[in-house]
Amino acid sequence: MSGNDMKNGIQAVIWDFGGVLTSSPFEAFNRFEAERGLPKDFIRQVNSTNPDSNAWALFERSDISLDVFDEKFSEEAKALGGAVTGREVVSLLSGDIRPAMVTALKRCKEHFKVGCITNNVSAGKGAGMARSQDKATAVADVMALFDHVIESSKIGMRKPDPRIYEMACETLGVDANKSIYLDDLGINLKPARALGMTTIKVLNGEQALKELEAAVGLSLR
Repeated sequence: MSGNDMKNGIQAVIWDFGGVLTSSPFEAFNRFEAERGLPKDFIRQVNSTNPDSNAWALFERSDISLDVFDEKFSEEAKALGGAVTGREVVSLLSGDIRPAMVTALKRCKEHFKVGCITNNVSAGKGAGMARSQDKATAVADVMALFDHVIESSKIGMRKPDPRIYEMACETLGVDANKSIYLDDLGINLKPARALGMTTIKVLNGEQALKELEAAVGLSLR
């Protein structure tokens, strides 16, 4: 990476995966909730109750198995007045690849280090938790573009733990204050911003691309 390539002083662009390079699993959650007659965002409510020690947190750190997650999540949902099993939630996690975001990733790779920090679980096929081999292959092709990928289920640590962002910068050999981080969850952006990263909250693909282009000073289409 030459000095000429460091547009706007940026050394690295680091990406979340689900909800950034793929469509958001929250869309699938909402469809499921509507079909079941559950309140909108009920699954997110379960996931955000006791967020450091609930079934979801334990599963993303690989502290529990899928069988235990299935049971514990069901118990937590029941306590909040709904009927959802852990396995049903896992089946909703895999989104569809956003081609325009993948193109942006490839363009960024031409100028900067590119990394990925993803909270995921050891279920499904590969880092994107795909439910089919075709989707798993598509995810693997995107993952191969990164200089480094950090998966919560493999390191026993998950966002928003500040150490995971420090690990990404150290592994890539870049400064946090010369890095950009994209995520669809504000709670995961806060510690990155505290480290000095430029952060982009991904609401949708078009909005994220505009903000990323402005931050790096390049066209990414």
